[in-house]
Amino acid sequence: MFLRINMPKPKLSIIITHHKTPALLKLCVKSIIRTLKDEGYEIIVVDSESETETEEMISENFPAVVFIPFEQNVGYAKLVNAGIRESRGDFLLVLNSDIVILENSVERLLESMRSNPEIGVSGPRLLNVNGSPQDSCFRFYTPKTIVFRRTFLRRFGFARKALEIFVMKDLIADDRPIEADWLMGSAMLIRRSALKKVGPLDEKFFMYFEDVDWCRRFWENGYKVVYFPQSKMV
Repeated sequence: MFLRINMPKPKLSIIITHHKTPALLKLCVKSIIRTLKDEGYEIIVVDSESETETEEMISENFPAVVFIPFEQNVGYAKLVNAGIRESRGDFLLVLNSDIVILENSVERLLESMRSNPEIGVSGPRLLNVNGSPQDSCFRFYTPKTIVFRRTFLRRFGFARKALEIFVMKDLIADDRPIEADWLMGSAMLIRRSALKKVGPLDEKFFMYFEDVDWCRRFWENGYKVVYFPQSKMV
């Protein structure tokens, strides 16, 4: 682990989860440094099944980054929680290592959250490399949704309509922020004061559904989950 020495408390902690894609991780960190100019921030990389190549890349290119290695594949929730324990900012941006930050995307999320204390979690519009939108915000799963997504029924019009509602296509036609049941965990901004009440990710989920459960708990504790499409990340 790389340690801080007498570094001031940041406003924002950026926690990046990583698993054996050092080239993408390098692009992710570069995009943060390139676009975040005015915010005081720290970057924490939490590495699953850590390899020497990744540690050397971080130490040589980004010596200020805090690096937390795990020898085994410990799962997404444990990685994020390790980053949370090390973090110090009032806001936490949780990213997958394949995310690229676009200009003003983080600032817009922070501005929205600072202006509305009811927001506990917010997330950007996620884009594919070609610029097309990814599904980024969702309604909670229902038995019908699960069946339609995982069986041949998804080919039928009634199922496609239900799945469009699940991914909130009926509400995301423009750039207005909207409340969502849950957001994709690959890019989420978290308010620390809300996190103290809600608690960290449930490590019983090794991979997938951690973000659904986390957002559910924010709602249950009185905080809103908001999709903010004016912020864009790839």
